[in-house]
Amino acid sequence: MATASHLDAPSSLVGLLHRISNIVSSELSLDEMLGEIVGLTVQVTDCDACLVYLIERETNEIVLRASQVPHQGDLGNIRLKVGEGVTGWVVEHRSIVALASNASADSRFKRFQALVEDTYEAFLSVPLVSGGDVIGVINVHHREPHAHTSDEIALLTFVGEQMGGAITKSFLAEENVRLQEETAEMRRQLETRKIVERAKGILQMRHNLTEEEAYLRLRNESRRLRRPMRELAEAIILSEDLSRKSERLQ
Repeated sequence: MATASHLDAPSSLVGLLHRISNIVSSELSLDEMLGEIVGLTVQVTDCDACLVYLIERETNEIVLRASQVPHQGDLGNIRLKVGEGVTGWVVEHRSIVALASNASADSRFKRFQALVEDTYEAFLSVPLVSGGDVIGVINVHHREPHAHTSDEIALLTFVGEQMGGAITKSFLAEENVRLQEETAEMRRQLETRKIVERAKGILQMRHNLTEEEAYLRLRNESRRLRRPMRELAEAIILSEDLSRKSERLQ
């Protein structure tokens, strides 16, 4: 694990910049990108723990999305409002907070029982920035008192500024995939509805049924055979098409 002092060497700084450049230009998923931020933060600060929070657009809440110490059950579940805790304060004020010791004594601090990191001494919180907007926060914890140097803070701030844009890019890419999947599903549902409607019409005509009776027959048969209603509807339509074709050939 590299210490902050190691990054004073020009070759280490160049290596860090090169790594950030490669990440920013990559096609990593959002979760992979967040993992990279944790790795970069450890490299820059030699911390004992790193937590990454993102602002959830739908709720405007600040949500835990990645961590160095395993928190699988807590990711996506630990939430803060803007202005709540040190993390919320950083988002609200778009500013950095560096606490060298006894971090939990800070009046802004909010402790979560699930986070062992909240018992650590030193705490550094830096905003993740994209296009001038704060989209999240990087939190750094040291078990023992730790004086955050100006270089350490500057480097982590740089990471937050550079990686913020990359995160937004990954988020938009995943959002685009989600919207495409939703659109495809809506099309499938519409197509299924059209097929079922046509099959209902055939049943109404064949058996002199009302629309509701035709639907109930189709639904009950689907349940009895444990087959999707669309599948049965397609079979009814195929049967009708074959029957009409046979009549034309006679």
